[in-house]
Amino acid sequence: MVERAMRKSRVGVVVSDKMDKSVIVSVARSFVHPKYGKTIRVNKKFVAHDEKDECKMGDTVRIIETRPLSKTKRWRVGEIVTKAK
Repeated sequence: MVERAMRKSRVGVVVSDKMDKSVIVSVARSFVHPKYGKTIRVNKKFVAHDEKDECKMGDTVRIIETRPLSKTKRWRVGEIVTKAK
């Protein structure tokens, strides 16, 4: 059996769960500007597939890269790291 290549994964917070079997996950990353040395924070939103519809707003989730599932969905929810209070 052929093993799959390593897939990208990100950890982020669910910001919307209004769609059916889909969630929007905001992934924050920070880096130091190469010239000026200032720390820059960047947020990016990903649309992820949530098969069981178990993610709620505020949950921290790990998303995994997958094949295109729709026009905007290229990620799926791998696991719920922490549940929202």
